[in-house]
Amino acid sequence: MKKLKINFVVVLVGILFMSFSFNTINAQLSKEEKEDLVFMYEEEKLAFDVYTTLSDKYAIPVFKNISKSEAYHMSMVLDLIKKYDLKDPSGKAKGDFKNKDIQKLYNDLTKKGAKSLIDALEVGATIEDVDIYDLERINSKTKNKDLNKLYKLLICGSENHMRAFTGHLKFRKASYTPQFLSQERFNSIINGKHKRCFELK
Repeated sequence: MKKLKINFVVVLVGILFMSFSFNTINAQLSKEEKEDLVFMYEEEKLAFDVYTTLSDKYAIPVFKNISKSEAYHMSMVLDLIKKYDLKDPSGKAKGDFKNKDIQKLYNDLTKKGAKSLIDALEVGATIEDVDIYDLERINSKTKNKDLNKLYKLLICGSENHMRAFTGHLKFRKASYTPQFLSQERFNSIINGKHKRCFELK
């Protein structure tokens, strides 16, 4: 009887875990969906690599705190990459990217971020700007529920990060002009409130 109770608890915990994880139905991804998923891993790595570099240079905690969030974002994307049996893109050294556009962006942003704290904060806002833009573009092209859930969570996190960086800029009497998002979309983000992303449905 004791063993039966233990087995029941194990099953119950498993059911609860599955309810908070990605869908268990392993539907096939299209070639474009696979490429987009791997691209987003590299873009999240871009954010992590740049923020950890800037956190070594500037004392304010925003870069270190957000880099921790980006590490978790990378792990979420990697979970889906592994689930769908795609080639594992992790393991590359800091600042090393397969995508040439992301590599150039990393090089340009780290160079700019080294100039001053204001430049570094603008770099943070730029990364979140392009991240949200790409996530919304990619999310609009798929109906896969795993991908939609992931991209929605990443968008929410990037919106919080954007508010953090623009808030630091405003405190220092500086501002950021969006380069990828429309001004209207950008305004809706910075005028919004911090969200608890994992409470989204």
